[in-house]
Amino acid sequence: MTKTVFEKSIRSRPVYGELQPRAGGAHLFVADGEGAGAIVDMVARAGSAAAELLEKAHIIYTPGANGTDQFAALERLGAAQCHRSPSFAAAESRLRKVLADAHMGLQVYLAGTETVIGLAQRAAMEAGLPHDAVQTEHRGSLARRVQCVHCKGITESVTTDPFVCSHCGLNLFVRDHYSRRLAAFQGVNIDAEDPGQVPPAVERFK
Repeated sequence: MTKTVFEKSIRSRPVYGELQPRAGGAHLFVADGEGAGAIVDMVARAGSAAAELLEKAHIIYTPGANGTDQFAALERLGAAQCHRSPSFAAAESRLRKVLADAHMGLQVYLAGTETVIGLAQRAAMEAGLPHDAVQTEHRGSLARRVQCVHCKGITESVTTDPFVCSHCGLNLFVRDHYSRRLAAFQGVNIDAEDPGQVPPAVERFK
């Protein structure tokens, strides 16, 4: 799958680019699902510098929520470290340890779904990296991680709009407003003024 193209939206909505090889003392890659392809493509673009980059590379990968598993393609790259976890939650302690032990010159590359990009970017920011120092490339599912602004509960893998909050049961409209602190989009009660007047759910984030 090629790099995802998003329509213009509000300023807080994340914008993704294309991973580019950079000089650095170490290279940390975090990806899920189809994000593996972004890493493979970036290494190919590195050309003659690819071998040196991979000698300093640590790849952390999880299969996509849709079942996509491209770990074999990453293993073939021959990175110094290449780790597969069943989920981001299982991989998070490794990610935070790598970030805590990092030195100046670490380059961070994130690829795949918005959920994994957002959660990994949040971990990088908490470790002291500015968000704009982290490269990101979206590939794969558009499903969103959404916080209900009313009960503060977070629902994973939201594909329809509106949807029912998995915590409080309210019917929520999914906004493009995004919180880096929460790594989540915001959901607002759609029938607060007219209870029961809820439009049919439409799959917007397949």
